[in-house]
Amino acid sequence: MNGSNASFGMPALPGALLPLLGSDEEVVAFFAGVADLDATSPADHLLEDGVRLASGARLEQFARAGSGDAFCFVGEGGEERPVVYVSLDGEAGPVAVGLPELVRLCLVAPWWRDAPGRTAGELQGLADEYWEDVPDLDQRRERAAQALGIDPAGLPSEARVLARFAELSRGSIAEACLVVGYEGEPLDPLFEVASLR
Repeated sequence: MNGSNASFGMPALPGALLPLLGSDEEVVAFFAGVADLDATSPADHLLEDGVRLASGARLEQFARAGSGDAFCFVGEGGEERPVVYVSLDGEAGPVAVGLPELVRLCLVAPWWRDAPGRTAGELQGLADEYWEDVPDLDQRRERAAQALGIDPAGLPSEARVLARFAELSRGSIAEACLVVGYEGEPLDPLFEVASLR
């Protein structure tokens, strides 16, 4: 698969991130409370019966959103594996190549699930709503980033984050991350490439 974190300008983060996402107070406060990525109880994270990768490769849920949607690793390995998001609404797609990339994407645009089909102005409105709802968003993001060993000044821009979703929604990564439901039919794409341009 191509689409490494290096192509996104992000070197791998040191150490294991998943334990920090589920236990560090500042990290949990941001990711579970703001970015809607809850990794606090990994044993409770189970996919619906029959949801799997079309390729037959392993699909391992490691976190969930408040809605019950799933964050899953693809294939075998560690935190460097591609990550797919599986929605209970019947949509799925790759969102990152490796947990370090997902972490950075969530730090930059915690509202990313609402991005498809929106104009640049509407996306700015989404970001503005987050700042209204969470007035200390910048401080919470900075504390979480520092707890993870990330320099907040080195995070990518929101525009780069959205462009990355478009990159991941096509080609070999999207093919390797194709998720099918319990009836064997592919789930709808999480992001339509045209809507992210």
